Amino acid sequence: MTERSRRPLAGVLAAMAVSLTGTRISAIALPWFVLVTTGSTARTGLVALCEMAPYVLVKAFTGPLVDRIGPRTVSWITDVVSAAAIAAVGLLHLVDVLSFWLLLLLVAVIGAARGPGDLSKEIMVPVAAERARVPLERAAGLAGVTERLASTVGPAAGGAVVALLGAQTALFAIACCFAAGSVLIVLLLPGRRATEPAGSGPDTDTASEDGYWRRLGAGFRFLRRDPLLLTVIAMVGVTNLLDAAFATLLLPVWARESGNGPGAIGLANSALGIAAVLGSLLAATVAHRMRRRPVFFAGFLLAGAPRFLILAVDVPLWAVLAVFALGGFGAGFLNPILGALNFERVPGELRGRVNALGDSLAWAGIPLGGLLAGTAVASFGLVPVLCTGAVAYFLTTNLTGLRPEWREMDRKPPRPRSPGDEPPDAGAGADAASDGRGTAAGPGTAGDLTSARP
Repeated sequence: MTERSRRPLAGVLAAMAVSLTGTRISAIALPWFVLVTTGSTARTGLVALCEMAPYVLVKAFTGPLVDRIGPRTVSWITDVVSAAAIAAVGLLHLVDVLSFWLLLLLVAVIGAARGPGDLSKEIMVPVAAERARVPLERAAGLAGVTERLASTVGPAAGGAVVALLGAQTALFAIACCFAAGSVLIVLLLPGRRATEPAGSGPDTDTASEDGYWRRLGAGFRFLRRDPLLLTVIAMVGVTNLLDAAFATLLLPVWARESGNGPGAIGLANSALGIAAVLGSLLAATVAHRMRRRPVFFAGFLLAGAPRFLILAVDVPLWAVLAVFALGGFGAGFLNPILGALNFERVPGELRGRVNALGDSLAWAGIPLGGLLAGTAVASFGLVPVLCTGAVAYFLTTNLTGLRPEWREMDRKPPRPRSPGDEPPDAGAGADAASDGRGTAAGPGTAGDLTSARP
């Protein structure tokens, strides 16, 4: 038995905190930077597409490579690449040589690096938890709280920096966050063995016997035979597209047209993030005593359509913040549930491949979110697009919940399966019910099977 050590878990969580903070600042700074320098909503949406398309594509195919090379190595290298690319955007703009097409190229590099970087941190969490002898449920909760804290601090810091010092200064702050994440991984994680799942790494028999495509195919076959995970991915894929449209385009356009400015973006996201942290903490405390399915869909009901509708009406800023806080509280229950499902249903030796494929399928619409929203706003205006988004969100989360696969969510958690095992059918064994829980979700988590967060 390996000696107990909390250092790997602390290192992974710390690296997640700073790199995710950089990502959240980027979610405000980059769209605002493009919006104020070009004045074009369509170009702002195109930048979002060029970041997220490489993110999804590269992440989809790097699962076997992360399993083979090791998540620690992939994590610190991709953080360095991300820091260099975002710093280059700021420096080139500073010397007035940053063309729009060069910006798109650098943003694509950032997206391509963030995909495997986020994946590596996700799959290090359960391994680090085992080293620390911390229950997986608690580790998933800590990772969820870390993400929510980053989602709170990042937007607040991003909005403040953009409002006070400008979007260009915020770009350098983002680069510092990514660089700090790389340093933390190198210093606090003592070596690759401390963060490798069983059956991973270049020295294992599986790695030497199976080629890249066979290892990738094993992840596909596992997902294809698990009806519940496929249903989760499909539903969250649609909500992720809507969330991406909201975060990258609709919210910044609302801030500009309402006269509230970038500071309002930071305040709104911070209200959502603070409430989500409280929701996540409450979920970690009592969610195991509750049925997952009603809590899950109630969380989506609060976190989805109301955010769109409140921006479509002329109300004071405090009312917007109140609705965002309510949505954040509901969202706080989503990723812990989805994360637990992931840990319960996916065996450790397949986690890199399955998470990579699941994330990529669930996030396939994210690159199109900003682009479609930008085109729609330019054609129809902001309010009709917000109302349409609210209706689409409500119907997606409620109609999907009628499918029989969701009964699996409230059953006694199945044992982790090996690659050759068949997962249970969604409708089988209905009498063996108990309660359970799961992971999830976005441009980003340890269950980011999907991106449930708004």
